[in-house]
Amino acid sequence: MTTGQAGSVVVRRQLGIQLRKLRLAAGKSVMDVTEAGLGSKAKISRIETGKGPVKVADVRTLCWLYGVDAATTDALAALTPGTQQEGWWEEYGDVVVPDWFGLYAGLEAAASRIRCFEPELVHGLLQTPEYATAVFGSDPRLTSDVIAQRVRFRMERQQQMQRDDPPAVTVIMGESALARLVGSADIMREQIDRLCTETRADVRVLPFSAGAYPLRRSFVLLDFADEEDPSVAYVDVPMGARYFDHDPERAEYEYVFDVIHSKSIPITEWKT
Repeated sequence: MTTGQAGSVVVRRQLGIQLRKLRLAAGKSVMDVTEAGLGSKAKISRIETGKGPVKVADVRTLCWLYGVDAATTDALAALTPGTQQEGWWEEYGDVVVPDWFGLYAGLEAAASRIRCFEPELVHGLLQTPEYATAVFGSDPRLTSDVIAQRVRFRMERQQQMQRDDPPAVTVIMGESALARLVGSADIMREQIDRLCTETRADVRVLPFSAGAYPLRRSFVLLDFADEEDPSVAYVDVPMGARYFDHDPERAEYEYVFDVIHSKSIPITEWKT
């Protein structure tokens, strides 16, 4: 099981996956759980999707309802302390890191492979501080303090990728992301130079000449070394995000990424 700063998210997710499997094996629906008075639909959803800490009492009560044996119940209950730890991103607060993105930050830091498609902007894992400042500064509702905190958080996300066992990262950006002037010409020049010299990721461009492709907004595919951690497709939506770890939704994004990848070129070829 993965440990470290992203550990709490991984433990929450693995515990949630096991509890969902046990519920389904017992032939219970979420409605059955709520009607038994063991929690609201929202609470059960948060537990099963790993979006929050879990109490020992909740695990034992759910296992009782599902008819789980004592040894399995004890093993799952023993995981609950690991769900209580705070992630490195939680110090920033909801204004900088909303709840729905905190889950992503933990998964990203624990992933063994990260594949990203970003059609309109340089991906956050590759942004320079100046570029990130210009991106956040484009929203006039944000104060200079919040902008500075969001940039700091973004830079710390990049540092998480420099751990002892770094993930294999592939980032594909639409050509419009590189053609769009963000901040100034100098900022863009420095940003593109960094992309061309990036050694921690395979940086690729989907050129205008590639033509049409299966249209999707930005998304990320996250894979994990532990077989108990299924891959996840993370998708930006207005005011939030969606997480898909079951087929056919996840398989759809895998297919789309493969199509886009086949049409993309290394950024060094794009620049020349």
